[in-house]
Amino acid sequence: MTKITKPAAGRRGRPRQRAEQQRSIETRVSILDAAIAEFAERGFDGASIRAIADRLGLQHPLITYHYRSKDILWRAAAEHAFTQIRAEWDRSVEAGIDPSPLARLRQEYTTLFRYTVAFPEFHRFMRQETLTNNPRLKWVAEAVLAPLLSRLLPQITEAQKQGLLPAVDPILFHYMMVSLTATLSEFGPEMQVTSGLSSGDPKVVAAYWRLVEEMVFGKEPNDGRRQRQP
Repeated sequence: MTKITKPAAGRRGRPRQRAEQQRSIETRVSILDAAIAEFAERGFDGASIRAIADRLGLQHPLITYHYRSKDILWRAAAEHAFTQIRAEWDRSVEAGIDPSPLARLRQEYTTLFRYTVAFPEFHRFMRQETLTNNPRLKWVAEAVLAPLLSRLLPQITEAQKQGLLPAVDPILFHYMMVSLTATLSEFGPEMQVTSGLSSGDPKVVAAYWRLVEEMVFGKEPNDGRRQRQP
């Protein structure tokens, strides 16, 4: 008679363990997205972990299990947002986008713009911290923004050397671009009232960013997605 061998307990447990890990990751992402929205709306002092839990229909202790304090949660939320942006930048490089500084800058600011359109709370979340001089602003500048600037500023400088961008301090160019990427999330409600145009309308979004690109970078053939030549 053929002997039936039972699967090892460790093997049975692995799929369940992976499923639990995936659920934990998804829960943390949901918490961080809800935290950005709460901090964007109420600021750090006005926001509460209980209110974030209410947004998700979760029990308050579940959030403190993952993030022990509001400050830790705020920092994790900031890192979460910028990690998504950096990941999209890296995917663009891997996809073979034209490596010239101007083309890279065009793509990377486009990525930032698309993120703020899809998640307008992000800009408001960051803006809240500029209203007061607080330790979170210094932390995010050093821990999160500095690595991004070390990536962008050399590209701006190189494009300036090639005569493709205005000869100004690169940091001024960067913050001009940040303000342009945030225009729809910042002024969308006002624009809706004054003109009837919706900042959530894909046609409005495309028209606005096409205007920015043509004004700043010039017209680009093939939608800015030139591939590297073999």
